[in-house]
Amino acid sequence: MGTIGLDSTPRLRRGVRLTYDKTRETHVLLFPEGVLVPNGTAAAVLKLCDGVATVAEITAELGRDYEGVRVEDVRNVLTRLEERRVVQWT
Repeated sequence: MGTIGLDSTPRLRRGVRLTYDKTRETHVLLFPEGVLVPNGTAAAVLKLCDGVATVAEITAELGRDYEGVRVEDVRNVLTRLEERRVVQWT
C-alpha cells in the first residue's frame, strides 16, 4: 500500500492470529511462517485491526485508553506490521 490514509482499514492477513500467551504473559502473533511477539503498542493496535475500523477510528479508540496517541504513531506501527506481512488493507 502506498500512503496510509485516515480512512484506510487494516486487518490481519489470512492465517495470522493474535492471541494471548498465558505462559509468557504477552500477546503473540501466530502465522504459518512463525511467531512474532509484538510490543504492547503494536498489540494494542493489532487488537483493533478488524478490517472495519479506519486508522482514524483506531487512533481515537487508542486515545481513550492512552494519553498522547497520534495518528502518525499509529501509521508508523501499521507500516511496520505491513512490512512484516502481518497486516493488509481492505
